Amino acid sequence: MNSPAFASLGLGESLLSAIAAEGYITPTPIQAASIPPLLEGKDLLATAQTGTGKTAAFALPIIQLLSSRQSRPAPRSVTALVVAPTRELAAQIDASFAAYARNTRLSHACVFGGVGKSPQAKAAGRGLDVLVATPGRLLDLHSEGSLRLDHVEFVVLDEADRMLDMGFIHDVKRIFALIPERRQTMLFSATMPKDIATLAAKVLHNPVRVSVSPEKPAVELIDQKVVFVDKADKRAFLGGLIHAQEAGRAIVFTRTKHGADRLAKSLHATGIPAAAIHANKSQGHRTRTLEDFRSGSVRVLVATDLAARGIDVDGITHVYNYELPEVAETYVHRIGRTARAGASGQAVALCDAEEKPLLKAIERLLRKDVPVAAGPEYAAAFETARLARIEAAANPPAEREREERYRDPRRAMQERRASKRPAKTDRAAGPARSGERKPVRVERPSGPGQGARQRQAGARTGAPARRPEGGTRRASA
Repeated sequence: MNSPAFASLGLGESLLSAIAAEGYITPTPIQAASIPPLLEGKDLLATAQTGTGKTAAFALPIIQLLSSRQSRPAPRSVTALVVAPTRELAAQIDASFAAYARNTRLSHACVFGGVGKSPQAKAAGRGLDVLVATPGRLLDLHSEGSLRLDHVEFVVLDEADRMLDMGFIHDVKRIFALIPERRQTMLFSATMPKDIATLAAKVLHNPVRVSVSPEKPAVELIDQKVVFVDKADKRAFLGGLIHAQEAGRAIVFTRTKHGADRLAKSLHATGIPAAAIHANKSQGHRTRTLEDFRSGSVRVLVATDLAARGIDVDGITHVYNYELPEVAETYVHRIGRTARAGASGQAVALCDAEEKPLLKAIERLLRKDVPVAAGPEYAAAFETARLARIEAAANPPAEREREERYRDPRRAMQERRASKRPAKTDRAAGPARSGERKPVRVERPSGPGQGARQRQAGARTGAPARRPEGGTRRASA
């Protein structure tokens, strides 16, 4: 049954059926405020956090306006362009367009870096109603002639403040210079820093302004805790805490890509299905990891901040800050992955002695202290860390590394093969091989006429010429 609340916004029957199939009944505040003016063709400047339903706020009116047309896009051209900062967010937006446009014949595609260009260029070559893209790959396809931007009529810039944070603002300006002046433009941003406000003033024409704040800020819905743990104990402590809290779906944040890999491997070894996601992973690996995380076959996602941008997965119950971020605002973005759509969530920060100044900066930003964790699950995690420390003392690192190495059959086989190879010898120092003439080393003579005689002798005998004694001798007294 179609929702009368969505119908009151002016959406058509095909879209209402698609919305009902997705299980949505009531529009969110950002949708209710944005859809009517967008259907009227007005520009929009919206301030809204991730998780407020803003994708549908721009996707639904774009689909309705495009589906009312009879013409098809020209080859290599795009009618509606959505620019997003990350691959993951771009893929999610494209999936939303696919779901909402299921009852239409609109064509859509998604292009981003990290994968081959040929399939993306081929998709663009047919002409597209909707293209979702990251800035770099979009400009690459345009510069190679695979994509035209002179037919764009609708432009969406999503998460503009993150574009700024990630250094894409100059690419965004280049994109706007390539598209027609006459267009309908929509800009969405969680915050409005000066550079984004300046950009909005340049690219928007008399926009409708919408600002939506949740009834309660996300941080107020999150049960935040901090626990003080020695740096050397963090890995064992986290594994014990995840087991003790029976975390259903969790994200763990690290500062480095290498650290994310090591931590995911460590958690997996303790029986926790975990996987790492960061910029060094291929796009195919990142996509599969996110699918596994959504399906539940991966229970814990270990991520760096850059890779986690744009990840929008429902049902995340816990966020663990394995290492505190160096920028306090990043902490708020991290813990905002839980407690979405009014749900509650837990965020636990593991703080060692060196990170206490970072914790103070976070508390200044929050304007309150983060409570120190207590309870049986934390006691159990400390016990896990204590036992791991005892085991480490009884089993020195070198011995543990050797045991780990020989648990891997491939590595053990490689080392056995290497031990059986004959050692390489220095041919200049060692004996000559059979059938190989030994090189002749000729010393420079010190006296006149001796050089020629020595070269002749060497040629006859094949023996190296001796350096004659002598040279200038000091006269004896």
